[in-house]
Amino acid sequence: MNPGFPSALVLLDYFGIAVFAVSGALLAAEKKQTLVTFIFFAVITGVGGGTLRDLLIDAPVFWVHSNGTLLICIAAALAVWLTSRRRFAGKALLWFDAAGITAYATYGAAKALGYGVAPVPAFAMGVLTACVGGIIRDVLAGEPSILMRPELYVTAAALSAGLFVVLALAGSGVWIAAAIAIVAGFALRSAAIARGWSLPAYRD
Repeated sequence: MNPGFPSALVLLDYFGIAVFAVSGALLAAEKKQTLVTFIFFAVITGVGGGTLRDLLIDAPVFWVHSNGTLLICIAAALAVWLTSRRRFAGKALLWFDAAGITAYATYGAAKALGYGVAPVPAFAMGVLTACVGGIIRDVLAGEPSILMRPELYVTAAALSAGLFVVLALAGSGVWIAAAIAIVAGFALRSAAIARGWSLPAYRD
């Protein structure tokens, strides 16, 4: 493994985990569930994408050998449990989540490259890292999956992951590549939130 990619961007990993853990706990709040369900949803959303990524690239599953990841998820669940959901309501969470998916997509692609994964699969690993946790969360809660929504969500993650791979392979510094990838993905997701942009649906 090339340690320069994942280790330099570990803060992006923690940020993405925290954002998605909060989103999982918020869905439990909407369903008026117990604290146990809050924690379960926070954990499954926070680690779901990264777990699948690590299994596919033959890396040690990132949360198994340290306490920090699960503690972040538990803390996120407790924070939502103890705070009125109205504080997280509206577009504030959407903006926070936009930053989370782009950071997590970038980190996922970086880690895959660091483990010697080919560029196109590394791009796919970035998208999976950012999106799979939310998909699992929605399926468990009986909510429409993000894959079934026309909004530019997965597309923003794909833009960040793809840009990082291209820039990293072109020789850009890891933080320069990450910054450009995150800003571009966040800008696309922000435009979708502010202007209601979505992908065209299939028409027969």
